[in-house]
Amino acid sequence: MRSGFTADDVATQTGRRFLITGANAGIGFEVAKLLAARGAHVVLACRDAGRAEAAMDRIGADTPAADLSFQPLDLADLDQVKEAAQAVLAGPRIDGLINNAGVMIPPRTLTKQGYELQFGVNHLGTFAFTGLIHGHVDDRIVVTASLAHKGGAMDYSDLGAQRSYHHWQRYQTSKLANLLFMFELDRRLSAAGRATQAIGCHPGVALTELTRHLPFPLRGMTPLATPFFNSAAQGAWPTLQAATGANVQGGDYLGPQGLGEISGRSGPARASGKARDPKPARELWDRSIDLTGVDPGL
Repeated sequence: MRSGFTADDVATQTGRRFLITGANAGIGFEVAKLLAARGAHVVLACRDAGRAEAAMDRIGADTPAADLSFQPLDLADLDQVKEAAQAVLAGPRIDGLINNAGVMIPPRTLTKQGYELQFGVNHLGTFAFTGLIHGHVDDRIVVTASLAHKGGAMDYSDLGAQRSYHHWQRYQTSKLANLLFMFELDRRLSAAGRATQAIGCHPGVALTELTRHLPFPLRGMTPLATPFFNSAAQGAWPTLQAATGANVQGGDYLGPQGLGEISGRSGPARASGKARDPKPARELWDRSIDLTGVDPGL
């Protein structure tokens, strides 16, 4: 008897509304496609309108009755994040917010506000957008982390990476921030008596366009490793379980069930002790309010 969650376990979602950040490619696209096929209205919140339109065309080719819309969202620009949030708040309420968008090991780049891109997009943009619209979300807020969080270490002394930049270390830290945020968000939602829950997930090792910044020798080896990794569609299973699965509770963390949580069906995942520590989570929350100018009011 099989165990673990796959796309086949996603129930009918007719009448439900999901907003997915970074839904034009990779795991976000696979989640959007499956939820649309199950009857949900899906809002693709993406930076590039052309790529979002192309993604909606591809989804529509598979599901002609797909109910889709586009919301401009650039997580690297906090001013635009606030504009996008206002547009979302002016529209219908959302059953699920799926924070999927992210960047992975790019060359040193800064956000519009001067923060290192991975911390700025993966955490600060996600924190600000979620903080502005969480009251508009009725059911679940999903935050996407990574196996890489286990090597992360919070250091607020060089958020612009002027002193040093190692792309992998910065990525690890941004993913640790994602989990600290998710656990703290769920604690605060619960303390406020909200029915909305925060749930974390990670895709294992999934072959998506995020790998485009890998060094060339590693990119060249990717086809050889394909049988051992998740496809983008398989990597979407933990996100789909977090967003729709029965018996999922606030504060759960989900990921692949195969060896090392690299691939396989979705189920409970292991978060590091530092990711679950409330003290650095509270500090990150307060720092994030100062850095973004967004106070979630929780």
